[in-house]
Amino acid sequence: MTMTMTMMASQSSLFLNPNPTLHRHNTTLSFIHPSALSSHSTSFPSLLYFKHKTGSTSVSSSSSCEAFDIVIVGAGIIGLTIARHFLMASDLSVAIVDKAVPCSGATGAGQGYLWMANKTPGSATWDLSWRSHQLWKMLAQSLEEQGLNPMVELGWKKSGSLLIGRTHAESDVLKGRVKQLSKAGLKAKYLCSSDLFKEEPDLLVDENTAAAILPDDCQLDAHCTVAYIEKVNRNFASQGRYAEFYNDPVNCFIRSDSKGDVRAVQTSKNTLYSKKAVIVAAGCWTGSLMQELFQNWEMKLHVPVRPRKGHLLVLQNFNLLQLNHGLMEAGYLNHPTISGLKSSDHERNLSVSMVANVDAAGNLLIGSSREFVGFNTDLDESVVSYIWKHVGEFFPKLKTLPLSDLSASRKVRIGLRPYMPDGKPVIGPVPGLSNVYLAAGHEGSGLSMALGTAEMVVDMVLGYPVKVDSAPFAVHQVLD
Repeated sequence: MTMTMTMMASQSSLFLNPNPTLHRHNTTLSFIHPSALSSHSTSFPSLLYFKHKTGSTSVSSSSSCEAFDIVIVGAGIIGLTIARHFLMASDLSVAIVDKAVPCSGATGAGQGYLWMANKTPGSATWDLSWRSHQLWKMLAQSLEEQGLNPMVELGWKKSGSLLIGRTHAESDVLKGRVKQLSKAGLKAKYLCSSDLFKEEPDLLVDENTAAAILPDDCQLDAHCTVAYIEKVNRNFASQGRYAEFYNDPVNCFIRSDSKGDVRAVQTSKNTLYSKKAVIVAAGCWTGSLMQELFQNWEMKLHVPVRPRKGHLLVLQNFNLLQLNHGLMEAGYLNHPTISGLKSSDHERNLSVSMVANVDAAGNLLIGSSREFVGFNTDLDESVVSYIWKHVGEFFPKLKTLPLSDLSASRKVRIGLRPYMPDGKPVIGPVPGLSNVYLAAGHEGSGLSMALGTAEMVVDMVLGYPVKVDSAPFAVHQVLD
């Protein structure tokens, strides 16, 4: 969900830097011929000969190459957790490649919610979300058992969540949701206006305001969590089992003529051979990547993942407003489109919903917006102003406070959520390619679903029974 990637229309440029800078960590690499590859990563300089499927001329180049069991395209939270799970659940070697660095995309722009309050029991994503949340809690518990502080390592907070309604209709919806969530086994309670005011005194509460509270919902800090996962992954580098190739855009895939699988991932600096599987977890770039790949191979595959831009306002060390939980307005579930803002794109579909929480570092995070403006990540001050105006409708202390007075402590996170029209990520093998798997399209739930997705992908590749039904996420369901 969360990386940027450059795709080239052809394989015309295949000459690599003979001495690339590799992101290895305390690893000694041996140099051998490809035919003598061991089960772990190997670096070898050799003369490569292969034929592009759409061309008739073999291309050769003296290159520095690496071979791994698993090559993962995308170093967002999905790609990194998949790498972690492979490393911990098997003895396979793993390489992860990204045009940029972790947290430079959607992962780093998010709010860090690990919530079930906005999930619907019985939906296609419910079981995956539930499994993933359990895995996150198990991870936090294991850190405590190791004498580590989950708040320090992950930015972990068991803050609970409040889903807030401001009309009779929304209150009725919340009552129904509480019944659904309770029946599904979660702790959930309906709060009338007086009870809600006791929980959140700084929230504007009138006689029509109510909420659903889930006391066990948690949050984390994506930057802390990614740093921890990278640290865990790098522990395997000394065994020759892990390498990172950051700031190294993918140019193309190299396909085997005989088996119909992908032999290697070619980047701007390296050729990364895969002996078992290639995992594409490129967030909102996954669709264009696969489309380009299949066009080159005269195959058809449509993965309708689109970038959905979001702004999130961060106020550092903001003490004026005190929050005891993570808050989300009930309207967030439907993302109603707002009108009146200038836009040259009639399909922008801009929506702004109130979400607010305080992270482990004491920063106030408020948002958020959703809109379709392609891959544009420019700051839009009109959207930020609307977010501030809208959140002021919920918190009287903010209503009369000019945003311009907070310029010294203000930051804006902007990311591109990988949106899928049916609301489900696509996870699983690609038809026609025996060793290529997709894991993308989690939209705003990448952090929330990451560990469950990683477990599912690894189980698929290793041939183990999956813990959660993978059928709803199958790639064949998005074929043209």
